[in-house]
Amino acid sequence: MNVAIIGSGGREHALALKISKSPTLNELYIIPGNPGTTQCGTNVELDVNDHPSIYNFCIDKNILLVVVGPEAPLVAGLSDYLRDKKINVFGPSAKAARIESEKSFAKKMMVENNVPTAEYKEFTSTQYESAKNYLEKSKYPIVIKADGLAAGKGVLICNNKLEALKNLDDLFLNNKFGEAGNKIIIEEFLEGEEASIFAITDGVNFVCLPSSQDHKRIGEDDTGLNTGGMGAYSPARIITDKILQEIEFKIIKPIINALRNNGNEFVGCLYAGLMLTKDGIKVIEFNCRFGDPETQAVLPLLEGDFLKLLYSASIRNIEKNSVKYNGGCSICVVASSKGYPENYKKGFEIKGLERITDPNVIIYHAGTKLVENKVVTNGGRVLGITMFSDELNFEEVKKIVYQNIEKINFDGIYFRRDIAHRA
Repeated sequence: MNVAIIGSGGREHALALKISKSPTLNELYIIPGNPGTTQCGTNVELDVNDHPSIYNFCIDKNILLVVVGPEAPLVAGLSDYLRDKKINVFGPSAKAARIESEKSFAKKMMVENNVPTAEYKEFTSTQYESAKNYLEKSKYPIVIKADGLAAGKGVLICNNKLEALKNLDDLFLNNKFGEAGNKIIIEEFLEGEEASIFAITDGVNFVCLPSSQDHKRIGEDDTGLNTGGMGAYSPARIITDKILQEIEFKIIKPIINALRNNGNEFVGCLYAGLMLTKDGIKVIEFNCRFGDPETQAVLPLLEGDFLKLLYSASIRNIEKNSVKYNGGCSICVVASSKGYPENYKKGFEIKGLERITDPNVIIYHAGTKLVENKVVTNGGRVLGITMFSDELNFEEVKKIVYQNIEKINFDGIYFRRDIAHRA
């Protein structure tokens, strides 16, 4: 079959690489893709917000499945547009994608369906004084979240009242996240171990992929500003078989059923960001797509036909046994631009990519661009260097991934040296 992937980041490179190995694949197109995805298929320069052009391309190339990577096109209704025109899509409708695009919607759904999550209050920008008074009386640390999409950076952990009031001003008075911050969630700070679960669903049935753990903070020892993710590893050892069963029964299944029963049937990847607290497993957030960089860590651990899994889900008849976990482990380390997640410069040549020769090390491109036959930096998170093994040996995998990332260089390269420190 002919397949099109929407997106240009490291997650889309990972999806493209995995799908490219499927025996059921004929032609693969990535819209718009990046220098790395050219090794998996054909990049196509189309605007992902131009729905008619994408539809016309699908008709012209006889595309049987469209896989939408990022959240923004899903929230903008790309899946709805293509499905209305009889194109199979792996990715939820705009209404179902509210599970990510509106945190207040997700929190209400969790409360209504007894899905364990943090206690919270919501406020709009017109309720500035009420929010301020609430923070004055709160216990710390506390978490403030922009209700809308903020590129993974809209979660602010406040250690004291001064930090909280400053963040409130940034959101409501200084429009730090634009419209995404016009409504906020203030919730209790959960303590424990984090983990991510991807549930691939056809709207009714689902299968969970191997667990992972993301590293959100820019600094080592999980310090500093939140980012889109500085690295990940899989599987997260804290997610035992027993805990996974609890997640499936108490969290994934109730939410999928609730979305369907409310007329928001979810077809795609439901991502659950979780915290294992002293009171049990709780949901931090839901996302409507594969995580980045967790996807770069999880997909190398799958055996079988990944494309078959996504396609069967898209036609509402998921084949759960299409893939299985190979029993190994992986670590993805993100190489970022100096200054990320705030201001950074672009256009620096990336050197040393040809020095990575280990077949179990993958260089996923994210913020890269091809200029005069040279790969240069073009974003905050530039590359994801992943080492995987079919053996559960994190110590060896970590040693090798860091040996290889040292072979790569560009002006201002920065990466955390403690990814998978909890593994």
